[in-house]
Amino acid sequence: MRHILFVCTGNTCRSPMAEAILKNKNIVDVKVKSAGIYAANGSEASIHAKRVLDDNQVPHQHRSQLLTAEAVEWADLILTMTSSHKFAILQQFPNVVMKVFTLKEYTGETGSQDVVDPYGGSLAIYEETYHELEKLIDKAIEKFKA
Repeated sequence: MRHILFVCTGNTCRSPMAEAILKNKNIVDVKVKSAGIYAANGSEASIHAKRVLDDNQVPHQHRSQLLTAEAVEWADLILTMTSSHKFAILQQFPNVVMKVFTLKEYTGETGSQDVVDPYGGSLAIYEETYHELEKLIDKAIEKFKA
């Protein structure tokens, strides 16, 4: 069983969308969770994040979670939305350096390693982020299977 943890800032936009997208792929032997570096526990995903998931027929049920030592320990692979998220995790948990990557780094993307934060943006910006995440997660799945 492989445990994947997606991490963003508040755990209301990018990482919950990534979690829902990967869960919706129904991959045997993969469990997925998400958390936020600065999350308030118990918040719902943002309205636009939920709408974009609904529009793409991706089931979701989410309450935000602050990143904890337990979640870091649970994960076999931690995929962050930005380089700064990765850096923050490594500052707090330096012993997990071998399992923390930005999502773009893990999938071999060049250039900026950050998935743009749609927080506070329009529905169109959330849709762009959703499609970027979906593309990156499809690439990550190929790597899981390799």
